[in-house]
Amino acid sequence: MRRDPLLAALLFGATLVLAACTQTPIDSGQAGSIAVAEAMGGGGAEGFARATEARPFVFPQDHGPHEDFRTEWWYFTGNLDTAGGDEIGFQLTFFRHALAADAPSRTSRWASREVWFAHFALGEGGRGRFTAAERFERGALGMAGARALPFSVWVGDWRVESVNGDKPFPVRLVASTDDIGIDLTVDPRKPIVPQGNRGLSQKGPEAGNASYYYSATRLAARGTVTIHGEPISVVGSAWLDREWSTSALSQGQVGWDWFAIQLEDGRDLMLYRMRRADGMIDPHNSGLLVDTDGTLRRLGPDDVRYEPGRRWESPRSGAAYPVEWRLWIEPLGLELEVVPMIDMSELDVAVRYWEGAIRVQGKEGRQPVNGRGFLEMTGYETPGSLGELTGGR
Repeated sequence: MRRDPLLAALLFGATLVLAACTQTPIDSGQAGSIAVAEAMGGGGAEGFARATEARPFVFPQDHGPHEDFRTEWWYFTGNLDTAGGDEIGFQLTFFRHALAADAPSRTSRWASREVWFAHFALGEGGRGRFTAAERFERGALGMAGARALPFSVWVGDWRVESVNGDKPFPVRLVASTDDIGIDLTVDPRKPIVPQGNRGLSQKGPEAGNASYYYSATRLAARGTVTIHGEPISVVGSAWLDREWSTSALSQGQVGWDWFAIQLEDGRDLMLYRMRRADGMIDPHNSGLLVDTDGTLRRLGPDDVRYEPGRRWESPRSGAAYPVEWRLWIEPLGLELEVVPMIDMSELDVAVRYWEGAIRVQGKEGRQPVNGRGFLEMTGYETPGSLGELTGGR
């Protein structure tokens, strides 16, 4: 029986508030997970703003928080290389989730209408090891928050902050646990691009089941990764996805498959498809090609064909994720094969999902193409969500 979305949202918020009292990272696998369809549904949305029509992005303001919406995130992923040739994938994501549309009625300095949480993960290609952690804080007493200028987002001592206070970029990414850490500086090599319809990314048929969404698809990355106390110099390429919304998923939608691909020739691809519990093809799929000079080409739901391949079953959750894919981007004549750097890239945290570095190879006509990127898959713990429509859009 499907749980009421409002109840799920309240339980989600309660989990975060209780965890916030620890002020310490929670290792992957220790948190009770809630299905993404419940956390991202429309229940409990009263009093919040909705993403209903396209609007121009305004910077630097839109780098900062949007407190009239219920949920937002700052999502950094990337592929790094060591001097010795080892590959390392990283994710550092900050989330703001409002528990109520109004300010708290309590006068305590600890009172807050929202909670903040962050996910941090490293995948070590050479060792085949994946490590992830989660951290929570209240949005009070400066323990967590965000601001547009100088740009900064933080949850405890995990943070993203502008290197030059009067300019949003470049930014420094800092996070650490007892086992892993990063200290990276990332700087855009292409302009920020709006996703969807001029920044409005429609996820379902109902008005407001959408997000405002922009990306920095190619960020030069340089700095240090620390693994079990050993600092390692790295260089590479990163990606920023920035979204805010009040509800995104509609009744019957269980999750999505999202690809961020950086080709070696300098082009970038964002592709995602929404999945339905009944196995039918959901029309709310989207894609974007960012050319080497920043020129954009929108890709509609009929332009991309997805074929999930080999699956990896999580021993922790039992979810079976299709970790290998074939993608056909027909207007571009691109045929791509996607394989994971590490199969075991599941974050079993407050909302369970698979997120990991990928390797990409294929062809464009008769010319070979190669690249790297990140793949995110959500909702695979839900019965009927496996997306068995091979070749389906």
